Amino acid sequence: MSRTNTGSDDGSGSDDIPSIARRVIAPFVDRSVAERLLISVAAILLSIIVGFAIVLVSGRVAQCSTAAWTMPLTGIGFCYDPVEVYLVLFNGALGYPFAVGEPGLIDPAWTPFNLSLGLTLSETTLLIFTGLSVAVAFRAGLFNIGTQGQLVVGGLATALTVLAAAPLLPAGPVAGVALIVAGVLAGAVGGGFWGAIPGALKAYTDANEVITTIMLNFIAANVAYVLVLEVFRAEGSSVVATEYVPEYAQFLPWLFPQSSDFALLALVVGIGFIAGLYYLVEHTSFGYDLRTSGVQAAAAEYGGVNAKATTVRAMTLSGAIGGVGGAVWVLMSQGRWMASVPALGFDGITVSILAGNNPLGVLPAAFLFGILKGGALEIGFRTDVPTELVGVLRGLIILFVAMPEFFRMIGRYAGLGSRGPSGPETSGSGGTGPADDAAAVEGGETDA
Repeated sequence: MSRTNTGSDDGSGSDDIPSIARRVIAPFVDRSVAERLLISVAAILLSIIVGFAIVLVSGRVAQCSTAAWTMPLTGIGFCYDPVEVYLVLFNGALGYPFAVGEPGLIDPAWTPFNLSLGLTLSETTLLIFTGLSVAVAFRAGLFNIGTQGQLVVGGLATALTVLAAAPLLPAGPVAGVALIVAGVLAGAVGGGFWGAIPGALKAYTDANEVITTIMLNFIAANVAYVLVLEVFRAEGSSVVATEYVPEYAQFLPWLFPQSSDFALLALVVGIGFIAGLYYLVEHTSFGYDLRTSGVQAAAAEYGGVNAKATTVRAMTLSGAIGGVGGAVWVLMSQGRWMASVPALGFDGITVSILAGNNPLGVLPAAFLFGILKGGALEIGFRTDVPTELVGVLRGLIILFVAMPEFFRMIGRYAGLGSRGPSGPETSGSGGTGPADDAAAVEGGETDA
């Protein structure tokens, strides 16, 4: 979200929100963690009910020789079985641990180290980094849509660094560790540099970060494409891609199948980033500056925070995490940089919103997103349901779960909550000045 003051003289934007919208948004603002979790579960169930109906309608319209599901009592047949669709969606993403229709609940032949769960966790791992990248910017009151470009730049920097350094070191485990560390650092530097550009433009020219990050996404993708096509393309390659980095310099898929493109070590690194970022944002002076700027820029300035420097630092950190995501994509999933980079940066926006912009919420949000993507692949393999319809079902679940958090985020930034800039906890005996805003952040504003 851009830190622009569109509210009244007290720094709050709540007066600009129509009363009807205020009544809709306000109930979502001050919910406890348990209440928000309950709302998310209810949202998933509601999305399944709506999706169930959509699958039925689509199955009735579609042409088929034999009905896949018959409605009880009525005898009406449908080409798609909505029960099977959702069973495959959630059960299939985990490798079918639940023995549906069998006496036992858990399939005794199931192992967690299967291909389907590996693919789900691979997606989860990558989305952890892009979700954290977006969350950092959100907490600073900035809307970083440029994580995709930062991931592209970071991934290319990683591939080129590892390929350049590999001939200088003897092949082996020690060299592999050194190359992985160097590659991840190169990805962080590349992504951080690409994130610092819109941060500096925002801080010193007041350029809207939404516009600049969108434009930089296109620039990153096209510059990287031309560089690889003309300079760094693998000899004899039919696609625009670099050479493969040495296998010993990749995150290897221990325990899981090679084709799963998943490494437990990369997931552990991602969880470490979650813990580190949570501590940085919630328990350091930099985190305080970042959160204060995100809640109310005027309060940050009043409290002695260098808002311009904080903006640049926040976007640099956001870009660096996105760049690390690109490094993991190269070293874990592909083994090289390719022009066909998946839209992980844009998916990270959804993950961050699902997580309430809280680093601790990114892991379950990324896992849910990974389940939906992995389950969608299973539906395509095991049912006749069109991929477009599967996309609708995924989108419904994400929409229903994200909207309460989206309303909560809007309400908090507009000052509707009790801990927002104009809420009771900040206004005290009537004061709504910058000092009250800063006190609100210091006293308990820990999740945006």
